[in-house]
Amino acid sequence: MPYRPASYYDADLKIWSGGQLEYYFDPHLSIGEIIFHEMQRHSQLIAQISATENTILTRAELQANSMHIASYMRSLGLLQSDIVGIIARNTTHISAVVYACFFNGIAFHSLNISYEQSTIEKLFSITKPQIIFCDGDEFEKVRSATAQLDVKIITMRNHPSGSIRIDQVLTTPIEKNFQPVRLEQGNDQTLAILCSSGTTGIPKAVTITNSRQILNSSHSLTTNDVQYSHSSLDWITGLLTTVTSGVFSTKRIIADNIFDPEFFMRLVEEHQITWIIQAPSHMAMMVNSPAFTTCDLSSLRYYLFGGSRASVETQHRIRSRLSKDCLHFAYGFTELGSMAALNFHFDEKPNSVGRLVAGVKLKVTCEKGESLGPDEVGELCLWNGQFWAGYYGNPEETHKMRDPQKWFHTGDLGYVDEDGFIYIVERKKDMLKYQNIMYYPNDIESVIAKMPDVAEVCVFGVWNEINGDEATAAVVKKRGSALTAQDIVNYVATQIDAKYKQLNGGAIIVDDLVRSPNGKTNRMANKAYFLEGKSSGK
Repeated sequence: MPYRPASYYDADLKIWSGGQLEYYFDPHLSIGEIIFHEMQRHSQLIAQISATENTILTRAELQANSMHIASYMRSLGLLQSDIVGIIARNTTHISAVVYACFFNGIAFHSLNISYEQSTIEKLFSITKPQIIFCDGDEFEKVRSATAQLDVKIITMRNHPSGSIRIDQVLTTPIEKNFQPVRLEQGNDQTLAILCSSGTTGIPKAVTITNSRQILNSSHSLTTNDVQYSHSSLDWITGLLTTVTSGVFSTKRIIADNIFDPEFFMRLVEEHQITWIIQAPSHMAMMVNSPAFTTCDLSSLRYYLFGGSRASVETQHRIRSRLSKDCLHFAYGFTELGSMAALNFHFDEKPNSVGRLVAGVKLKVTCEKGESLGPDEVGELCLWNGQFWAGYYGNPEETHKMRDPQKWFHTGDLGYVDEDGFIYIVERKKDMLKYQNIMYYPNDIESVIAKMPDVAEVCVFGVWNEINGDEATAAVVKKRGSALTAQDIVNYVATQIDAKYKQLNGGAIIVDDLVRSPNGKTNRMANKAYFLEGKSSGK
């Protein structure tokens, strides 16, 4: 069987390319215009089911709600240059808020509900939203964070007294002969502003355009598909699910609870979910759940995961419960606004993030900026040929991320093999040095992950003035396991000969790893937790 997606290599330029990008809609239409017309075309189909709020909306009802909210925004005099803030869970009416923004050509800036007040204040002071949609749970925090802004705050659930409620907004009369606007800047106009993951510092406000690149791997979706993603709108996968559900008229299942593996597995069976995109940490929670061995995942035909690594063992266990070979790693990053690569060939290339998708090019560069060939490790740089407005209000960081030739510098170290499959070695900033010898924590993580009693692992460096970065591991053991920290240290010693890759800083057993709001394992935070315990003598 030939490898897919199609991949091409220019040996002279040392550049890999995906296939030709195909457009299925009029290229002049905005995302909002496409969704508006598709809602009219499939008006009686079920658009959304909330598994936690027990609500069901047809596409006609969702479109009407979106027009009510869009008309409310128009009544306030909001312009296409204005910003709408969002800091909310996946509740019944949040999709209508998003589609209302799309219909009005107004970008929304979405933040994670777990952000501290100081982070909310910093980010919203950059974009200065005119109105903010937030859950009542975060109302006081958001109100305090935006005290210096002239902003209306609308609550989506658990409404505190004195707030504007979403159901009040939904009573706004729909503007006569309502139509979505034409974008003043065309499809280069900003669609949404998300946040960088924050694993390497304070989150930045990442702009996403109306470009069709976000649809580049979703054209096989049909009205028969049922989609689910636990991600909220501050994460690219949450935006992707919201956009593709609107464009391809799928049924979308939502939930506003904390991720619960048993709840999720019941959802798949109850609603016959066909498409999911998931964080590897959630996969690890699933396979470590007692319900996993009897769960029915047979309805799934697209099981995408990304954002970080999933061990080969976890992937094998997930695949054992699927009726189709549909578990695929999706590699990308928020700034690109889409997936960059997909791995459809787990059996042949289990450790690869896959091949480039259509419309994307890749080169691997050394520290001098020179391009490298197959099987040579360097920084992965990606190009999608699309306009990017950069980090909102931060030209300095924008120029660091994307060079004048429009190449994104990912900060990921990796290589491409002779078959065009991409491999991630580690993030550039995760490089550690022990007695001046460089190494990557993932080298040790991959060894520890093979231990039968290990569910998840995070390795980080603890510095001292003699050795430099001493590798240290935080490990989540499997349910019922008697694994000890010393067992882990001893195991690494039997599997790795190099002194600098030993767990010279030791190991700890934890109930769960510390994660960023989007579910990624946060190496810096796990290190901080370890050091805090060490200083307190725990």
